[in-house]
Amino acid sequence: METREAAIRYCLSLGNVYEDYPFNDANWTLMRHRGNRKVFAWIFEKEGHIWINVKCEQGFLELWRQMYASVIPAYHLNKNHWNSIILNGSVPEEDICEMISHSFSLTKGKK
Repeated sequence: METREAAIRYCLSLGNVYEDYPFNDANWTLMRHRGNRKVFAWIFEKEGHIWINVKCEQGFLELWRQMYASVIPAYHLNKNHWNSIILNGSVPEEDICEMISHSFSLTKGKK
């Protein structure tokens, strides 16, 4: 996964979510839950690559950062709860999907 379109497509596949463009900046795509409107993925271009900010639990926050140089403390968000994934081809797609899915679950809320 290296494109904005691929990231959005995967996020939409999780179900009951939508794309949002709330800023006066087309670079920022937010993926939200329909039920609670919470954001689970912030997708944007920076330094020539697509980045995705995802929410993460404390134990996994550091684990992902240690596993991949292109998973770093989140750009523009709380670095104690969010990571940025730089889509430069160095993180396997299954791990990107796992991080996005985990963020989706953490932000989904109660039914």
